[in-house]
Amino acid sequence: MNRLGKKGNETFIEMALSADGEDCNGPLCETVSTEGSEIPSSSEGLNSTETTLLIPDHQVIDKRHQSKDSIFFRDGVRRIDFVLSYVDDFNKEWEKKWERRKEFESNLQKAGLELETEDKKESEDGKIYFVKIHAPWEVLITYAEVLNIKVPIKENDIPSTVENPLDCMLTPFRLPEKVMHPEPDYFTAPFSKDKQELYLINDENTFFSPSMRNRIVNYILTRCPYGTEEGKKKFGIKRLLNNGTYSAAYPLHDCQYWKKANDPNCDNERYTLYMEWARFLRFYKEQPLDLIRKYYGEKIGIYFAWLGFYTEMLFLAAVVGLICFLYGLFTMDENMSSKEICDPAIGGEIIMCPLCDRDCDYWRLNTTCESSQYSHLFDNVATVFFAIFMGIWVTLFLEFWKRRQARLKYEWDLVDFEEEQQQLQLRPEYEAKCTQKKKNPVTQEMEPYLPLTSQAVRFCISGTTVLFWVSLIIASMIAVIVYRLAVYAAFASLMENIETLQPIRGLLTPQLATSVTASCLNFVIIMILNFIYERIAIWITDMEIPRTHMEYENRLTMKMFLFQFVNYYSSCFYVAFFKGKFVGYPGAYTYMFNSWRNEECDPAGCLIELTTQLTIVMAGKQIWGNIQEAIVPWICNWWGRRKARNNPENLYSRWEQDHDLQTFGALGLFYEYLEMVIQFGFITLFVASFPLAPLLALMNNILEIRVDSWKLTTQYRRPVAAKAHSIGVWQEILNGMAILSVVTNAFIVAFTSDMIPRLVYYYAYSENEESPMSGYINNSLSVFLISDFPDRNKPKMVRDNFVICRYRDYRYPPDHERRYLHSMHFWHILAAKLAFIIIMEHVVFIVKFFVAWMIPDVPADVKAKIKREKYLTQKILHEYELEKLKERLCQGDKRATEKEYIATEGRMELTIQM
Repeated sequence: MNRLGKKGNETFIEMALSADGEDCNGPLCETVSTEGSEIPSSSEGLNSTETTLLIPDHQVIDKRHQSKDSIFFRDGVRRIDFVLSYVDDFNKEWEKKWERRKEFESNLQKAGLELETEDKKESEDGKIYFVKIHAPWEVLITYAEVLNIKVPIKENDIPSTVENPLDCMLTPFRLPEKVMHPEPDYFTAPFSKDKQELYLINDENTFFSPSMRNRIVNYILTRCPYGTEEGKKKFGIKRLLNNGTYSAAYPLHDCQYWKKANDPNCDNERYTLYMEWARFLRFYKEQPLDLIRKYYGEKIGIYFAWLGFYTEMLFLAAVVGLICFLYGLFTMDENMSSKEICDPAIGGEIIMCPLCDRDCDYWRLNTTCESSQYSHLFDNVATVFFAIFMGIWVTLFLEFWKRRQARLKYEWDLVDFEEEQQQLQLRPEYEAKCTQKKKNPVTQEMEPYLPLTSQAVRFCISGTTVLFWVSLIIASMIAVIVYRLAVYAAFASLMENIETLQPIRGLLTPQLATSVTASCLNFVIIMILNFIYERIAIWITDMEIPRTHMEYENRLTMKMFLFQFVNYYSSCFYVAFFKGKFVGYPGAYTYMFNSWRNEECDPAGCLIELTTQLTIVMAGKQIWGNIQEAIVPWICNWWGRRKARNNPENLYSRWEQDHDLQTFGALGLFYEYLEMVIQFGFITLFVASFPLAPLLALMNNILEIRVDSWKLTTQYRRPVAAKAHSIGVWQEILNGMAILSVVTNAFIVAFTSDMIPRLVYYYAYSENEESPMSGYINNSLSVFLISDFPDRNKPKMVRDNFVICRYRDYRYPPDHERRYLHSMHFWHILAAKLAFIIIMEHVVFIVKFFVAWMIPDVPADVKAKIKREKYLTQKILHEYELEKLKERLCQGDKRATEKEYIATEGRMELTIQM
């Protein structure tokens, strides 16, 4: 017989036949002949009224009499909750796979599930078997109690929040009420089989939503055994998919996405999601989060809620960033620095020292005229303001998200959802691979465990592998730096006019050409390393054998994020904080590997190069990501369904249509989060160099929401519903990046931007009261005597018409007693930079922590509603218990029941007082 056991907080299925090993007898046990194999179609299950589970070959029903969109068994009554598919390829593994399937499906039937097999002759391509799974009422209520699923007990009578007077202005962005709130709001309580009359069960077929049903069936599938190999118990659909026993396992979409189903029992939620959410023309509409949650589950719902909120908050940052950019654009002509650089009488007369040894010639300062003008777009007074603003914005975003998340937890019945419940549920892979057992100190039950020595060895291998790949990234970045140093001379010789010392083309300077090509090369390397490392990270995380699903996701998240952080941001860190900082000076340059001279910044500063690097990597990643997410699945589905288009539609069933879609996968949502968190790093860590980064991110995210919803609704099989009450470990990663962003932006303004040197000159060294910034360029350049060049640095072309050249630094001239040493001006600027970093960090951090303290994580009205709902729910449960005890008073032991009645009333009074 079937036995459902509970072991502490970890629930498992124990399926066994009677002690004597006899099979069941009677009319419910029928043997079906399929392709010459004997497969038991049913056995005694939880429900004593089960019907025949498999249809024999001689009872095949013509599919033309069944709607192609049917999501029910052939009887039109039992709903298909899950589908398994497989192909008999008759290779040397065929017999072993057949035995596994036979055992697995037999055990599923013993667990109470009902199966119906579609023969391959009835499939569109004539090759695939489909095993349809239905969970009857007894199985659903058993596992609803096991999984602590909350169900309605009474319609919520708490008054809704007072309407916002500005709602009328938001009407164009609203969706119909039926779409936004597909179900009434209920008071809920965890399901209990002993209290079924307490719950609002109007129809057993619709009481559990399809997402709840596929979650329950998936739970059974992941823990159902299928045999023993090499003395180890084998179980779980995942292992059967990995070894090729089954080709796919998935729940069904409820209808076509482009039209409603003819079946009146179909909810057509997929069609509604497509029409109201997944089409790009609806980009300005709010998201139907309750419908997303109902159809896909809370885990996917919370992702889209976070992505939508992040996009809304980006609108404010994008507007402020655009204003700062426009300020730089409108004041470009007033920038004294670029005026002096472009002036033929000033910049045209200043001869600059060569930017590389031997092959590079002297050059005139006005050759960087255009780049200095464009640099002002991002390097101006507004840069400081925007850096401070973004430090506060990121705090507001994270704090307001906590409030939004708390409201969703209440609305979606996740307040009492304990992550510890998930932590105590062991991964099937952990149970399968860990043969040793020990007593759990909490449950006092024996459970599998991984010895400490084995854990240590696995962690060492994992850590070494991650360290190797991070080192590989750093090595690739150094290779790109070497490329920049090696090709600069080639670009300089190609683009420079030897006679006039002017560039052949105005804006395309050697510095810019080198920066653009190096950024593109770096992006290609990033994508290649990222593609390879994703598979390595999954492999080493599997090797560690994490104990729970949450532990698995957290470990994989940290590995992937660490790698992506170094991969995407290392080049930006180099340009921002290292390029041009360790150059030396003419005659005493610093060399990398004693071969290549370190790069210098443009006289207009390194900020424009950081902007170029950031734009190419960020925009390239977003464009490539959207192509990968949208176009690739569409092409794969088009190719997979090309034959089906030639057949009549009524031969292409609902399960076959879904089978031909792409698999979202257990890590599908993980990659979506990772993509957005990397983008979050771009708009926070380096935003001082590129105020338009939030605007680019905003435009990408508006597209991203619709691309993600479109592919999930149209191009992917329906994911298994899963619960989650937050964005998990990503919240901690965002908090860490928010703190780091304050430091990086402070250093960018201080050391990458020219803002501090200009301010020091303005307040301490300027001698022109009418135009305080005039003379700044001449002041920022030091003098070098050409005759002091060693042979290694001296250009091949000899120049007799000038004796000095200039370079970007603050050093004493050759006629000073401390020649070529740093001047006092240099130390003043350094002190000002350090002071600015300290002041900015302290100001922003104080404001951040004050804002975080001022904004409570849970809104006051949500706290009140939670307390009110708990009270009313407990009251309903207590009243139910009292009614049951009253019934027992009339029927059973009067004295014992009276004591229970008094104790129950006492608990009720105590609850009311609390």
